[in-house]
Amino acid sequence: MKVVRNYLYNAGYQILALITPLITAPYISRTLKPHGVGIYADTNAWIQWFVLIASIGIALYGNREIAYVRDDKEKMSRTFWEIQIVKLVMTLVAYIALVIFLQIYTKYTWYIWVQSINILAATLDISWLYMGLEDFKRTVIRNTGVKILSLVLILTFVKTPNDVALYIFLTGFSTLLGNATLWPRLRVMLTKVKLSTLRPLRHIKPSLALFVPQIATQIYLILNKNMLGIIVNSTAVGYYNNSDSLVKMVLALVTATGTVMLPHVASEFAKGNKKAINEMLYSSFDFISFLSVAMAFGLAAVSLHGVPYFYGIGYGPVGPAIMIESVVIVIIGWSNAIGVQYLLPTNRVTEFSTSVILGAVMNFVLNFPLMELWGLNGAMISTVLSEVMVTGYQLWTIRKDIEYRRLFTNMWKYLLGGFVMFVPVSWLDRNLHTSVLTIFIEIILGIVVYMITMLILKPTILSKASEMIKQKLRRN
Repeated sequence: MKVVRNYLYNAGYQILALITPLITAPYISRTLKPHGVGIYADTNAWIQWFVLIASIGIALYGNREIAYVRDDKEKMSRTFWEIQIVKLVMTLVAYIALVIFLQIYTKYTWYIWVQSINILAATLDISWLYMGLEDFKRTVIRNTGVKILSLVLILTFVKTPNDVALYIFLTGFSTLLGNATLWPRLRVMLTKVKLSTLRPLRHIKPSLALFVPQIATQIYLILNKNMLGIIVNSTAVGYYNNSDSLVKMVLALVTATGTVMLPHVASEFAKGNKKAINEMLYSSFDFISFLSVAMAFGLAAVSLHGVPYFYGIGYGPVGPAIMIESVVIVIIGWSNAIGVQYLLPTNRVTEFSTSVILGAVMNFVLNFPLMELWGLNGAMISTVLSEVMVTGYQLWTIRKDIEYRRLFTNMWKYLLGGFVMFVPVSWLDRNLHTSVLTIFIEIILGIVVYMITMLILKPTILSKASEMIKQKLRRN
């Protein structure tokens, strides 16, 4: 039940994270206009490379390492400070690299310097410690505060298309302040350690092992924006950012399981409990399929009219882009289950890294012809094909460890339910006058149709959920 509770904490936050942009995104899109949104997306894409250098793969690595030693407070304390020292050094490296970069890249220099507050925010981020301890309540409270603060600041101070730099600063400052709030509790969580006992260098090689796939991931998460800005223009980057952000907001509800399951699986791996790990994968994969298929079909159904209405006048190209990209909700959901919830906690980093590198290479190769041919939509097609490569390779690597039949036993039911939902919702999206009310009606209709279809088809997840509820009631 602890895993379920942690998922509910994380999913609850992801729902808030979904709701907040529903307020800020249309406001910012209308206030900053496509060009301003494009500047934000373009400069944020560049700064994420330096955030990545400062973080050096520690979000995943630190989470796993803390999970390994969390039963020994002294070891955990040493591990924490060793890893954090590595982050501090890499932050200095990141800023040196940024200074060198800005001698070469002189476009939007001022905006990139403002974006650099995100590097400091990443340095102060110790949520990996709390996640390794499976203390999701505190990180959720912190993240909730950040979202609310960011919302209030943006709606209060961002008023004109000239407020791009202010918008960048407020979003970065909110994150920085939120990360700082996790530090005071360290005096209770950790014991004092002697500086002479710390060996931070031992964490460099394994964290770099996770740094490599994160660089590769950045290639097809951020390089798409960089290349769109060069091959097309900054406005196309803004369209891509809005499309990708909405898809990732929905996807966050699915991948919330990965953050919760990684430390749990790592703890079982440390105990040598392979059977329990496999059972967790089967259950998690099925749950992710149940959610992701519904969300992918639902988002695609309202994309052509509902999404451009959501962002405002001038954002028509975002609709078709989202319809193409919605496929990745399922694909990334699966790779999250296999990669983050299975390969990483069981220390199969090489296989995980290889999958992401293959996806990055495919993305880079496909971007040139597809962006030249179809611009924004070409970038989306490239993204989808890259994610298919990642997930396909991961499925191949675990072929001897799991039964495919158990992974996909309910998949046809979810796909049928998604299609049955898509037909009436997309018809309404095309034929009703688009408004907040009609979009709300379409969403509710989609949920009702999908759930009715599930009740008819009876996938095994319903019986598992029913049994879990009964067990909870019996305990109470």
